[in-house]
Amino acid sequence: MHSVRGQLIKRYFITGLLIWVPLVITGWVLSLIISTLDQSLRLLPETVHPQNLFGLAIPGVGALLTLAMILLTGLLAANFIGQKLVSWWDKLLSRIPVVNSVYKSVKQVSDTLFAPNGNAFRKALLVQYPRLGSWTIAFQTGQPGGDLVNHLEGDYVSVYVPTTPNPTSGFFLMMPAKDVVELDMTVDEALKYIISMGVVAPPPHPRVITNI
Repeated sequence: MHSVRGQLIKRYFITGLLIWVPLVITGWVLSLIISTLDQSLRLLPETVHPQNLFGLAIPGVGALLTLAMILLTGLLAANFIGQKLVSWWDKLLSRIPVVNSVYKSVKQVSDTLFAPNGNAFRKALLVQYPRLGSWTIAFQTGQPGGDLVNHLEGDYVSVYVPTTPNPTSGFFLMMPAKDVVELDMTVDEALKYIISMGVVAPPPHPRVITNI
């Protein structure tokens, strides 16, 4: 009797964990993001801060302000005058030592990642890493360029192998195209699979995977 009751309590406890753990982690991540975006309120005079206007802090106001600033920046940069201002800003930063190298590197990466016609992180791949016979998921980031092509025989692709459960860190590899398999899987599905450490498997697809 006590054994059955103990099993029931254990089952109820695990069921409760399965409900609360995703909620708590989701809330923590959202709270972290919102609190970070709320820092944009520092750009405004303290007299117009919600705490001074309404007598209490309102989480998320700074996040809305950040999103509005990003949208307004994109709107202004889309016209002729905005493009001239962006070009002038780029030239100004390019003349500042140290800042020049950092800004150019970050801009190239962001342009590659967010360009609508770019190929970076558009394909989920299956590669053998860290040794033959051990497979993992990677993302294609492009192809080797510059002097690298003079030292690599055959077709190579640049891939990013993320770590789990944190995919923001990982390894950059250049692998023969014949050793890389393109997956019939979206980037979102691949990320969920990586973050969950293989627990959340993507749905099956009818198409058989083929070499890229």
